[in-house]
Amino acid sequence: MVNTVGSCENKHWHKKWILIKKSLRLNSKQRSLIIGSLLGDGTMRLGKGAQNVNFKVDHGLVQKKYVDWKYQILKPFVFTEPKMSYRYDEKGNKYEKSWWFRTIRHPLFTEIYKKFYKREGYKNGRKIIPFEIGKELTPFALAVWIMDDGSYSKGKIDISTYSFSLPEIIFLQKCFENIFNIQIRYYRDRDKGYRMYCNQEETKKLTNVIRPYIIPSMMYKIGFRDPVTTRFPHYAG
Repeated sequence: MVNTVGSCENKHWHKKWILIKKSLRLNSKQRSLIIGSLLGDGTMRLGKGAQNVNFKVDHGLVQKKYVDWKYQILKPFVFTEPKMSYRYDEKGNKYEKSWWFRTIRHPLFTEIYKKFYKREGYKNGRKIIPFEIGKELTPFALAVWIMDDGSYSKGKIDISTYSFSLPEIIFLQKCFENIFNIQIRYYRDRDKGYRMYCNQEETKKLTNVIRPYIIPSMMYKIGFRDPVTTRFPHYAG
C-alpha cells in the first residue's frame, strides 16, 4: 500500500526545500572560508549524475574545535553536525581517523568549483590556482589556509603546497607580494612537491595579517602559546 501521507509530506518538503535552497547566499566570511580551505585541505566533489557540487571539511582528531568552528560558519548549508570518520588497519581493527562534515550541493559551490578544479569530462580533477585568486585572497582566507596547511618552526611559517605546480607556486608568490607586501619563498621537498615558507622577518609580517582571524586552538600554527594546554610548541604541523 502506498503511504499517501508520507508522499504528501515529502512533496511538500521538497517544494519548501527548493525555496530555501534558492534563498541561500554565501556571505563574504563563508566564501573566504571556502577559498582558504580549498587552498588547504578542503575539497569539492561533483557526484556521478549530479549538477552541482558540495564542499567537504575533514581534519585530524585533535582539530575538532577547528572543524566545529568551520561548521558554525557554514551551518546554513549543512544538514548534519560534524561526524567522526573511521578506518581499518591491516588486521581489520577499526580506528578513529578524523572529524568531518559536508555541505549540501548548491550552484554557489559549483561556481567556485569551476574555478578551482581542472576537469576532464565529468571526472573530478585536481585543484588548481585560479588566475583571479588575487581578488579572493583576503586576510581571513589566508588565515584559514595557514590553519589548514601551515606549520611553525624556529620563527618561520611553512605552508604545504604539494598539490600545486611550480608555475602556480610562483604565481602565489606574486600574490603574496602584491596583496600583502610579503616575500614568500619555496623549496622542493624531495619527490613530494613544493612547499612555501617565509623567513623570520616575513613571518612576522604574515602573522600580523592573519593573527586576528586565528582561533585559539590553532594559535600554535603561528607560534603562539596554546591557551588550552599552555604549551608553546617548537614545531607543529
